[in-house]
Amino acid sequence: MYAGKNRTEMNTTNERYEIRIAGFGGQGVVTIGRILGRAFAVYEGLNSVNTQSYGPESRGGACRSEVVISSGPIHYPYVRKAHLLVALSQLALDEYGDSLHAEGTLLVDPDTVENVPAGFRGDLYRVPTMGIAREVGNMKFQNSVALGALYWLIQDKIAEESIQKALADSVPPKTLEGNIAAFDQGKTYFKQSKQSK
Repeated sequence: MYAGKNRTEMNTTNERYEIRIAGFGGQGVVTIGRILGRAFAVYEGLNSVNTQSYGPESRGGACRSEVVISSGPIHYPYVRKAHLLVALSQLALDEYGDSLHAEGTLLVDPDTVENVPAGFRGDLYRVPTMGIAREVGNMKFQNSVALGALYWLIQDKIAEESIQKALADSVPPKTLEGNIAAFDQGKTYFKQSKQSK
């Protein structure tokens, strides 16, 4: 959990924004949430709360990480209805799809998520995070690929530099170069494709 100062530049209406990242244990879901929470609180000066699921869910089932940000106080630290859902597995989308706003934003890996609810009316983006991580050289960088793609969906709320600083704070130094490369590849893929339904 992180708590930062109110960012007056955001607005004065205590805007609340909710992000949920979900997938299998081992995909770096918790790390994405930790990086975002730190980036918003430490480097953007917003109030930010990051929560994660642990226990049996993290060993092969659907695990999740949540980030709630606000320019004002956060009285309830959990996601009610996500504005943005990142689903890195079909099980994750099946488990948490109902938690997304009807017109929210959904980012999925098309290699692991084949079925999106037919009634979904929001914005849908497909980024092959696993495949890109493999090209970068390590499947463990899948989360950084997803983070790079996710950046484009929240760039009106956070600076890229803030995310990269939080990324550097959150990964082992020997993996930083690979994580930054994966972040850049995810960002580049998203920018070039922009596959919205």
